[in-house]
Order: sequence, then structure tokens, then C-alpha cells
Amino acid sequence: MTTALLTQLGRIRSAGAGGGSGSGKLRALRKNRLAMTGGIIAAVFVLAALFAPLVAPYDPARPDFANALAAPGWSHWLGTDDLGRDQLSRVVYGARASMQVGVVAVALAFIVGVPLGLLAGYYGKFTDSVVSRLTDTMLAFPFLVLAVGLAAVLGPSLTNATIAIGISQIPAVIRITRAETLRLRHVDYVAAAVANGGGDATVLFRHILPNATSALTVQATVGIPAAIIGEALLSFLGLGVQPPEASLGVMLSGAQSFLAPAPWMAVFPGLAVVAATLAFNLLGDGLRDVLDPRGATR
Repeated sequence: MTTALLTQLGRIRSAGAGGGSGSGKLRALRKNRLAMTGGIIAAVFVLAALFAPLVAPYDPARPDFANALAAPGWSHWLGTDDLGRDQLSRVVYGARASMQVGVVAVALAFIVGVPLGLLAGYYGKFTDSVVSRLTDTMLAFPFLVLAVGLAAVLGPSLTNATIAIGISQIPAVIRITRAETLRLRHVDYVAAAVANGGGDATVLFRHILPNATSALTVQATVGIPAAIIGEALLSFLGLGVQPPEASLGVMLSGAQSFLAPAPWMAVFPGLAVVAATLAFNLLGDGLRDVLDPRGATR
């Protein structure tokens, strides 16, 4: 009996995972030109963030008053700001702050949101009611409004901005995880695992969670660009990175008074924000088409 159940479980899991093999999914992703373009641009941002001290040609915080408001040229490819600081170096370090917030905030949201979503979707009833009411309450506030409010309460700093953005993304992670758990807990291989004597932890973390990773991976690629925009907004408002540290939001805030004489002060950090968010969104769309073809047709 046990052997038969285990054999059936393996067959059902292979069929239930769906979507073909990993190599097949990778080939399908490679055929998606927009997704590959987004992935390449996102990889450039990640590599620039990791190796910022090697990529940046100048110290991003060092002023050079002799070259203040210098136009883009050979010495300063993206020009300089009102204090003579190299714009390229500041964009690189600003992208580093954005990537840091994007990754850490999404990780924080997953650490809190995934267990709550699993519990709500698997146990239902009182647990689901409490988690759902908490989620609905947080979702009553727009993402950026909630992030700004939390950052204002916690105080201005990159760490507090990351925490605020991470907390703001928890409801979306809970809802995705809960929906996947509700769908997966009724499939045959979960029933076979329960019939074979598997406990709740085994069912949740060996059978449900691994098969929900596709939807969660897509959610991560959606959450990172939202976090990038959130960090830029909070820093623009003075609630995130504090000058003279470099941030794309800080650069945009400082460029307001120099739009006419030095438009490059706003153009290049603005383009960096657009490029980073667009890249991750394109990558997320491609991953959704490959990993969750049902959702792509809705």
C-alpha cells in the first residue's frame, strides 16, 4: 500500500508540476525577446550594484566646485551636479541603493508573507479569517501611501525605507501564497501525501510550497521594480537615503532647481529608474508566460 501510494505520488507530482522540463522553460524564455532584453538590463543593474566601487570612475560624494554643472563630456560622461560630483558615479551608487532595497524589501515581504499565506490557505476558517482581515486592512492603503507613512514613522534612513517598503509588500505576497495554497491543497498528490501519513509541515513545505514557487518567482520580479520606485520616492521626499549619499531619488530631488541650466541632472537618474523598473517588469512578464501559462491567458 505504501509503495503504491509513493509511486502514485511521484507520477502525480510529475504531471502536476506541469509546464515541461526546466530546459524547456529556459528555451521558451530565450525565445521571448522582450523578457531576455529585460533580463539583460536587469543583470547590468545588478552587476553595477555589486561592483559599484569598480565601475564608478569617481567618488560619488566628493565635490569638485571647479567642474560644477559641467555638461556631459569625456571627463564626466553624464556631466556633474551643482557641487561638481560625477553624475555617472552617483547613478551607479544610486542603482546600488535601489537594488539593495529591491532585494531586501522583497525578501522581508516573503519571509513574513509566505508563512502567513500558507497557514491561511491550508487551515482556513479562523486562521484564514484573521490573516485575510489583516491583509485587507493593509491593502486599503495604496502601496506608496503605506510606504511613505511607515517611513515617516520609522524615521529617514535607507534601512527604515527598506523596512517600510518590505512591510508594504507583505499583503500582496500573502494573497498570492494563499491563492496558490487553496489551489494546491486539493490536488491529487497532496491527498496522496496526506493518505501516506504526511504531517502538515511535510505537506506544506514539501508538496505545496515547491509547487507554488512559479507564482512566487513572478511576484518577486513584480515586487522588485515596485520597491525601486518606492525607494526613489522616499529618498526624493527625504525619507530614504540622506545626502550626501547617492540615491536616484536624492539626485532627482536635487535636480529640481537646475532643470533649465543642467537638465542632465534629472534626465539620467530618471532614465535609470525607468530602465530598472521596465527591465524587471519585462522579465516578470516573460517568467509569468513561461512558468504560469494559465495566468498569461487570463
